[in-house]
Amino acid sequence: MAVKNTTQVLIDGKIVTLSGYESPEYLQKVASYLNQKISELSQLSGYNRLSVDTKHTLLALNIADDYFKAKNQVDTLEEDMESKDRENYDMKHDLIAAELQTKDLRKELEEQKIENERLRGEKNELQRQLTKTNEELEELLKA
Repeated sequence: MAVKNTTQVLIDGKIVTLSGYESPEYLQKVASYLNQKISELSQLSGYNRLSVDTKHTLLALNIADDYFKAKNQVDTLEEDMESKDRENYDMKHDLIAAELQTKDLRKELEEQKIENERLRGEKNELQRQLTKTNEELEELLKA
């Protein structure tokens, strides 16, 4: 079972005790992110004159904006990854089909070579017979 961690962090100049199942390093990272957002907002003109509630609302809106942008990026990357997976699957399918076709073509080539050799043998035999017949015909014509 996960152990609950407790750690003190500094957020907007105040020490806050955070606890959770994440590591203390992660909790510090979250606090650092909040401090960065607060610092960014503090640099805006007029921010320091806003009420605490309005400051908190702006902070929440900025964090929500970061979240939705990150979520959108993750969704886009997941779609890209799924697309690449489908493309990879299709390419593997095409490769297997090409390998099967190559195997069939090699088999056909071997069969054609064997048939070619058989036909050469027949041709040679027919040429031999033709030569023999021509010689016999010449002998008959001489006689």
